[in-house]
Amino acid sequence: MSDSPRADILDLLRGKRPTTLSIFTGLGAFIAPALAERGLTFHEIHHDAQKMVRAAAAAHELYGWQSATLPTHLVVEAEALGAAIDFRDDMPEAMWPLVAQPLYDAPAAVKIPRGEFSQRGKIPLVCDALRELKTRVGEKIVVGAFLPGPFTLALYVVEYIALLTSVKHSPASVAHALDAFTEILIVVANAYRNAGADFLTVHEMGGSPGFIGPHAFQTLLLPRLQRLIQNIPAPVILSVCGRTNHAMPFLAQTGAAALNVDQTNDLKRSREILGSDMLLFGNLDPVRVIAHGTPETIRDAAQRAADAGVDAIMPGCDLYFNTPAENLRALARAMQN
Repeated sequence: MSDSPRADILDLLRGKRPTTLSIFTGLGAFIAPALAERGLTFHEIHHDAQKMVRAAAAAHELYGWQSATLPTHLVVEAEALGAAIDFRDDMPEAMWPLVAQPLYDAPAAVKIPRGEFSQRGKIPLVCDALRELKTRVGEKIVVGAFLPGPFTLALYVVEYIALLTSVKHSPASVAHALDAFTEILIVVANAYRNAGADFLTVHEMGGSPGFIGPHAFQTLLLPRLQRLIQNIPAPVILSVCGRTNHAMPFLAQTGAAALNVDQTNDLKRSREILGSDMLLFGNLDPVRVIAHGTPETIRDAAQRAADAGVDAIMPGCDLYFNTPAENLRALARAMQN
């Protein structure tokens, strides 16, 4: 690895594989020790650009982490659609914000509000924070932005049972909803890139073929992911949850520069199926390995992922909030000789 983690990761995302693996994430990297050292709580960082920046930069500034990402949660777009968000600031421990109740009772009811979507809700605030974050750390490390995939957004704002039932019994209505969500996600993704994000991560955790099945993924979601990724600036990382070894050929067709898989995948098998053309990132367990492991077990897990053929070491999902500082520091240094 060179003296510039930023250059190494940007080269990687352009398809230039390095001799030493980078360790970073395209998702959230907010942990309690870092926020405490910065005098922040998780509840407050969602509403203030300056606090977002301090929180996002903390893992790099304190522990040598190689990326900084925003926003601070995955329901920014749901709020911009008009959903009421429960930021759970009455809870004794930090918890992810949630949509308080669905906006739509069925996929066929989805209707996008008129107007410039990038100016709705907290999207402008996130863009302001990305600009400041880029100024603060952007010469040293990569700055990323993440957003939900179309089906994940649908899960947040459409009544859950109605959505899943419609996948089987009314796929045309689901296609209608996913088309609408794809268009607004294109707008948001471009706004984030224009604000300074070096790369984008589409986090399609709810629409993973490991959850909705390969057929529904291929027929309903794959065309919308292709449209989304084709209409936003490269590079794009596609992050999926669940065991997806069986669906690697479909995931490779999305057009993403890289695929980030979670800890349930057999990485060696993922690489064999995927082949060498597409970048493969993953897949350390954020809880068992990174949060509850030791520096030694973290280094061992990173080496196993490297041996399996990944192009970068990544957590399988967002970092667990209660990850100890020494564990994140150990992970950041895991591939150093």
